[in-house]
Amino acid sequence: MVRILTVAGAMVIALVVSWFLRRRQNDAPTQGGFELPVQLDRNDFASPEAPWLVVVFTSAACGTCNDVVSKAEVLSSHDVVVVRVDYTTDAQMHARYKIEAVPALVVADAVGVVKAGFLGPIKAQDLWAAVAECREPGSLPGSCQNHGN
Repeated sequence: MVRILTVAGAMVIALVVSWFLRRRQNDAPTQGGFELPVQLDRNDFASPEAPWLVVVFTSAACGTCNDVVSKAEVLSSHDVVVVRVDYTTDAQMHARYKIEAVPALVVADAVGVVKAGFLGPIKAQDLWAAVAECREPGSLPGSCQNHGN
């Protein structure tokens, strides 16, 4: 009986100490998410007359960026221009569009409205499907009318 009371007492003390320590610990501050631009100036990029523009914001220090660029370059055609904007060579463009994390990819229409966007690594089929949906709405379930991430 003494052992049971000793164990129970130790558990109560442990719970009180745990509760006290958790109460003293501050919650982590709320972290803001990174945002993608919603509008591009098509004159900032190659072939502003093309109907579609895919811009991949990258950095030389980013290991995932080359993979995202490779997947995006497959989309390049007469109607789709793919542009890489590397931070090490064009930091001003990153600042202009408030790009704070890479890889960041956006799909913009002929007037520069961003119709789809991705932050971080992406599967090729997700990227290609998003561009297909933007070019031909209704071709996939869901729509790129809601700036998708």
